Amino acid sequence: MIISRSGRFAAFLLAIFMVSQVTAAPSEGDPAPDFELQASDGKTYTLSQFKGKQAVVIAFFPKAFTGG
Repeated sequence: MIISRSGRFAAFLLAIFMVSQVTAAPSEGDPAPDFELQASDGKTYTLSQFKGKQAVVIAFFPKAFTGG
């Protein structure tokens, strides 16, 4: 079965909409969900590694190292 380009795009948008309805963003004051990120030292850390031990600050620089 061949699906047109517009049909694939519509399916993609529907999938994004369905996922966004399942995973609601936390409200202010809610605990952050556990996640993992790669740090600038190359290691991967999870939020749960720091729970109850120290504060966690996430800095995001969208144009850093991108040439944009």
